[in-house]
Amino acid sequence: MLYEDDFEFEEQPADVRDRTIGKSRGGRGGGRRQGPQAHRAPARPQTRQEIPEAAKPARDLLREILAGMGVGPVEIDYIERTEGEYLEVSGPHLGMLIGRHGNTLEALNLIFNNAFNAGVRTNRHYYTIDAEGYRAHRADQLKNVALAMLERCMRENAPQKLDPMLPSERKIIHLVLADSQHVRTESEGEEPERRVVIHPR
Repeated sequence: MLYEDDFEFEEQPADVRDRTIGKSRGGRGGGRRQGPQAHRAPARPQTRQEIPEAAKPARDLLREILAGMGVGPVEIDYIERTEGEYLEVSGPHLGMLIGRHGNTLEALNLIFNNAFNAGVRTNRHYYTIDAEGYRAHRADQLKNVALAMLERCMRENAPQKLDPMLPSERKIIHLVLADSQHVRTESEGEEPERRVVIHPR
């Protein structure tokens, strides 16, 4: 079976989408910290960019979905990051959009990209939906985890298993280490316990 972190898109099972993400086990990194401030980042972690023409249909679809959810008023900005294109939602009341440990935001991301790519067989285009910088901050945390585990893998010359992660999170780990000459990454296991393993080359 192919997973999103294997660079294919698939529908996420409900037990993955809605699962509670607990503390990191075994000190291997990747688990979510607890507490209301653990994920907080500045509302606008990047400079606002002019939205490209190609991204405007995606912005309009997201605005329509959010209106249907009763989320508003909001602004939607376009931010290009190394791991992909973000549609950043900002507004006064976005707690319900993020949800517990980001689960609602993860589900919205899945629904949005399924809808946006409906009927498209080739050249599918995916966006990361963010709110209050939640996912951008999490991506930065995961980059740090990936680099720390890279060093440990090289130092111990042994595979390093990370905690189970959501598909979008595993993909970030893969992308960060994709060009490394020292390690390779693969995902193993079945959802919701699927995880990244970093192997020395």
